[in-house]
Amino acid sequence: MSKNEEQPEHSSAYDEAVSAFVERFAADLTEAGMQRMASRVFACLLASDSGALSSAELAERLQISPAAVSGAVRYLAQVHMVTRERVPGSRRERYRVHADVWYEALTNRDAVIGRWMSTFKAGIDALGPDTPAGHRLAETAEFFEFMRKELSSLMERWHQHRLEQRGSSAPGDGQPEG
Repeated sequence: MSKNEEQPEHSSAYDEAVSAFVERFAADLTEAGMQRMASRVFACLLASDSGALSSAELAERLQISPAAVSGAVRYLAQVHMVTRERVPGSRRERYRVHADVWYEALTNRDAVIGRWMSTFKAGIDALGPDTPAGHRLAETAEFFEFMRKELSSLMERWHQHRLEQRGSSAPGDGQPEG
């Protein structure tokens, strides 16, 4: 194997303390609304040194089937939390946590809020702005508009903080996080 190829991570490094963290964080993610198996796979990837594991490694560490890994990865890829990559010289894939997964997740959330804003405005028009339901939707739209502006400002402050802390390393530049 060349120096640039990654060595597979072995489960001996995946001890009881790491397993307990993975399961606890997965439970937190599940309680927040993420699918249970996707939560476990994501937490396991996050806790790996390289941030990338094969399906077999994930199945072994989490004691789940390859089909469960596949379904979880499909969901995580759809919500832009992991990517699939080919292992050089192989047909096997590894699944990698985005370097700036939280930044990406919140940035994607901004797009969702934008779509909601459009839907809320259509709902207000349909219900009438002077009806109780129209008032509720207007208040909801006002809340999300506030959150969207604050999120944008917060993300810019994070970007600045990161530049100050790491020099040229900025969100999305491929540099490892954390």
